[in-house]
Amino acid sequence: MGKTWKLEWFGNIRADILAGMVVALALIPEAIAFSIIAGVDPKVGLYASFCICVITAFVGGRPGQISAATGAMALLMVTLVRDHGLEYLLAATLLTGLIQLVFGLLKLGSLMRFVSRSVVTGFVNALAILIFLAQLPELTNVTWHVYALTAAGLGIIYGLPYVSKAIPSPLVAIVVITAFVMFMGVDVRTVGDMGELPDSLPVFLWPDIPLNLETLMIILPYALPLAVVGLLESMMTQTIVDDLTDTKSDRNKECRAQGIANVGSGLMGGMAGCAMIGQSVINIKSGGRGRLSMFAAGVVLIVMVVFLAEWVRQIPMAALVAVMIMVSIGTFSWQSVRDLKKHPMSTNIVMIATVVVVVWTHNLAIGVFVGVLLAALFFAAKVGSYMHVSSILNKEGTHRTYKVIGQVFFTSSEKFVESFDFKEALDKVTIDVDRAHFWDITSVAALDKVILKFRREGAEVEVIGMNKATATVVDKFGVSDKPDAADKLMGH
Repeated sequence: MGKTWKLEWFGNIRADILAGMVVALALIPEAIAFSIIAGVDPKVGLYASFCICVITAFVGGRPGQISAATGAMALLMVTLVRDHGLEYLLAATLLTGLIQLVFGLLKLGSLMRFVSRSVVTGFVNALAILIFLAQLPELTNVTWHVYALTAAGLGIIYGLPYVSKAIPSPLVAIVVITAFVMFMGVDVRTVGDMGELPDSLPVFLWPDIPLNLETLMIILPYALPLAVVGLLESMMTQTIVDDLTDTKSDRNKECRAQGIANVGSGLMGGMAGCAMIGQSVINIKSGGRGRLSMFAAGVVLIVMVVFLAEWVRQIPMAALVAVMIMVSIGTFSWQSVRDLKKHPMSTNIVMIATVVVVVWTHNLAIGVFVGVLLAALFFAAKVGSYMHVSSILNKEGTHRTYKVIGQVFFTSSEKFVESFDFKEALDKVTIDVDRAHFWDITSVAALDKVILKFRREGAEVEVIGMNKATATVVDKFGVSDKPDAADKLMGH
């Protein structure tokens, strides 16, 4: 344990600190922008980014993953802030953290295994598109200088690694573009134009609201979706960072960490946040791998906005736009476009639907829900189509044995019933389910229906080969061996 802890903190010191600096510079305008979206003072987003980043560095389940204030969370806060004010937002942030902590203790992070690869790919592609679209306001109705500076920034970001990788190229791009603008006196939009930076460190701040049931009823409808969206985005980010670094992390620990971080943020005057795919990709591509990069990002951010505000205000937005375009390009799964021709149509539909819904609604939770639902439906239809029933008639023509192969559940139950010939004159019918599995009450009802129909035609019916799980379900929900079976099957 001690060796792992030491490796996660001090196994990549130089690269982690430099990567953290790049992340901090990119976090500042985003935190301000997200505060504006939520309708609160810029310092609320900046304090949140500092607190969440530093806390998850210590207790997070994914080293190198950056967590801070995010746009997805900010969008859910707008109505609460408008109707009830900042104090209720801080209370909702505390409750969000507590809910996430409970989710982590209940090990609900394991539910991520139900999210298919096509949904994750669609989520990533949608986020890449949203990151790029978020940069367009900085590139519309501006002078040619902005385009030139953005192009120069992209040139440094992509060109410098061919010369040297000693310093992260996004950091070099930000420093060089800022120095050029300051030296040449170029009039372009800067970080200072985004909003006023805080002039003090965050302090302990308990929400000044009444502690009663009425307050709970106000904040709960906001805290619950905030908790779900935050964990969903964090788990998605964790999956992507795991892939980028070829390592495995602890999802349930990350759930608990996000909860603790949001409680900390709420107590320090910050808004709720979660893991950020864009900033995490910046960190990984800049060489950040350990917890030190997360800690450095948070500390450098708060030091810059409080003690070096005059310098930070001079950073051109064009330089940060170049970094975010790099993130957008690096985040998008270009392989998924090439794979459209060879992947099954159902996989492509799930991926594209996830992209469209996320981009259209700007709500990551809705997009992922639609993707998971479609994936489940396609999977159920596919598995159901593999169910097959064959039969053999004895020489006398009086006994037919039906052999059922595959999975019988709600999507294949109708096909199962249609596979039997009830009009055939038989003395005996044997249904061999040795290579079949009955999963739900719909499949059990279908088996009852077949048995009762054959009995109605005067045939003796025997079911053989049930595995233990199928027998348990049939014994519990089946009615064919009970009195008044026909009436029970019809729901009488």
